[in-house]
Amino acid sequence: MVKRARNSGLVRTLLCGILIAGCPSVTLAETRHPYFGELHLHTNYSLDAYVFGTNVGADEALRYARGETVQHPGGFNVRLRTPLDFAAVTDHAEYTGALAMAQDPESALRQDSPMMASFVRFGTWLSAFNFYRVLAISIVQDMPFQTLQGDQVAGKAWRELTGIADAYYQPGKFTTFAGWEWTATPDFKNLHRIVLFKDPAHTPANAFSSIDSTEPTALWQWMDGQLAQGNEVLAITHNGNLSNGALYPRRQTASGKKVDHTYAANRMVHEPVAEITQVKGQSETTLGLSPGDEFADFNTFVWLLLGASGTPTDYGSYLRLALRDGIAMQGALGFNPYKVGFVSGSDSHSAVSAYRHDEYFGEHSLIDDTPEERLAGVKLLNLDNREISPAGLTGVWAEANDRDSLWKGIRRKETFATSGLRMPVRFFGGWQFDRTTNDFAELSSIGYEQGVPMGADLPARAGDKPTFLVWAGSDSSGPDLDRIQIVKGWAQSGQSFERVYDVVWAGDRKPISGRLPSLGNTVNPVTATYENTIGEKALLGSWTDEDFDPGADAFYYLRVLAIPTPRWTTIDAVSLGVDPPTNVPLFQQDRAWSSPIWYKPSSTDRRKLSVTVAELIDRGAQRLDSAALEERFRGRTIKVSNLVANRNFDIQLGHDGYQSIVAVDGRPASDEERRGHDMSASIKYEFSKDSVAVSIGGAEIQIAVFQHDGRYLAARSDEYGFVNYEWRVLP
Repeated sequence: MVKRARNSGLVRTLLCGILIAGCPSVTLAETRHPYFGELHLHTNYSLDAYVFGTNVGADEALRYARGETVQHPGGFNVRLRTPLDFAAVTDHAEYTGALAMAQDPESALRQDSPMMASFVRFGTWLSAFNFYRVLAISIVQDMPFQTLQGDQVAGKAWRELTGIADAYYQPGKFTTFAGWEWTATPDFKNLHRIVLFKDPAHTPANAFSSIDSTEPTALWQWMDGQLAQGNEVLAITHNGNLSNGALYPRRQTASGKKVDHTYAANRMVHEPVAEITQVKGQSETTLGLSPGDEFADFNTFVWLLLGASGTPTDYGSYLRLALRDGIAMQGALGFNPYKVGFVSGSDSHSAVSAYRHDEYFGEHSLIDDTPEERLAGVKLLNLDNREISPAGLTGVWAEANDRDSLWKGIRRKETFATSGLRMPVRFFGGWQFDRTTNDFAELSSIGYEQGVPMGADLPARAGDKPTFLVWAGSDSSGPDLDRIQIVKGWAQSGQSFERVYDVVWAGDRKPISGRLPSLGNTVNPVTATYENTIGEKALLGSWTDEDFDPGADAFYYLRVLAIPTPRWTTIDAVSLGVDPPTNVPLFQQDRAWSSPIWYKPSSTDRRKLSVTVAELIDRGAQRLDSAALEERFRGRTIKVSNLVANRNFDIQLGHDGYQSIVAVDGRPASDEERRGHDMSASIKYEFSKDSVAVSIGGAEIQIAVFQHDGRYLAARSDEYGFVNYEWRVLP
């Protein structure tokens, strides 16, 4: 049963939960509060930020984060509407501080390496952007300038940053962490991680950078050494949308390393959370990956680093599919490398960041610090300023605003992410909660006492269906809320699926054919304004998964949508009296995501719906070679039966090397089904290496076809060894 909580019933609990004032500390529910902060920020010590014109350092960045007025690199003052609770300056680990030090006559670089310092100053003067590319490509091509990475340049800069982080720590009021961005970019694929230390006093003398290694496994091994020395450290996986499929590999990494038990164990020890949104787009999902999700097309940002050419693939780049792949691996192979919570950040290169559309001042220093520059459509390294979004915020549920409490909250994944607004969310899962409630504090108590919070595992329990308690509050100075959704993923026999459920919503809407109608839109694009007249300040309720299968691995996470508000591009256009750009929406719906809750069946409950390749071969099956595949299938229409999902697809394998889906379950295929990430209206295929090679969304998938007992059975290379399909040639 859906329940909604309106404004009056939550005033006291919102004050306790958000303002943290006058609340008794009696239960776990009442002692854990939501703290908002920034975990991904660049200052003048990052090469690219310096080239963009950033003359603002870590001191100013942390003063801004704690609520002080500071000067933007563009010369105007900026101040947060509400101070952050915690922050970390995370400059790039490669050549940290080199450009700034080259301009400082007193720096060690100028004193000890005058020729290198002169080279840096001359290159910056001649063409800062081109010189930055030279430095960046020197790293990508494994030909670094070792002097700039040495102890007296990058090492000295790192030690300065740790000292600044420690100086700004105010336990109970403002928490700082020290860290850097490990900027591995093999073949222009973003494998970046934020390397974060709990205590700046317990850190190494020098950063581990991509010059040391571009292998994540090498980073994790180095982190093992840090933990052995008592330096508490974790890594945050960078927003994956720029990784061109490399950040969340399925069978092997970009360098050819196998994704196995060891890989999964090391990754989960060191990378408990992942970035789901930042200024360069979101990495939850896309319409191509999630065609049934009407809200998937949010802040989609398609770009390759350093202006590289080509169109990146969505496969291996987005978190929802990574979560699905993870539970599919869990059921098929016994491990899950993608059991991660959600955080967000800015990746601002101005040392200060804008988190709201109505207070946007750009994110790349002098490149986009005026409305005119932001709307000009000029592409630097193929980066279009108009497509940049405000920064995201990380929320952590913790007992106190101090390093120990926040660190533990991140480690246990009791985190949530927002697209920039302060939207607190709570999410609990359990089995047959003895009661539900319209009171936030009581909901939290029930959730902790009888269930598990976001980021946790829901223990298997026979005979029941899981119930989830959900709550979300709006930003006190932002848009009201539209709805709360639960995103579910489940997997069996190497296949994974997803569905989005609307569980609590504003207004008196009723779902039509399983889809909730729009609440409406109060945005006036002529004035770039909106009205808070259609949503609610807070939403609260419960939801039971009536489709639950105790034999399937699953995850659930909460997504909150605010009502539409004007996008910053519309606001800037109105301020200048020009037409808004057409390559981005006029308005957007800010949102928040909770970390997932996972369900893993017991060994007796887990159901196996198909055989493995090894089992099929043991039964005498013969794999068709390329010649046999060519003879039997080219130019024919094939009925492909998905034996796990119990669905049928009629696929035409054209003589021209393209396949197209023509029917689904006996009826003509809809446009949505044609655009699905498993099937597309036009997909190239070829018979090679005794497989059908298919390119879907830029990812190549091999399909092996076997003949057994007069049947053709098929296995996809991305389904972990299961034979999940039967092929029949239609007349």
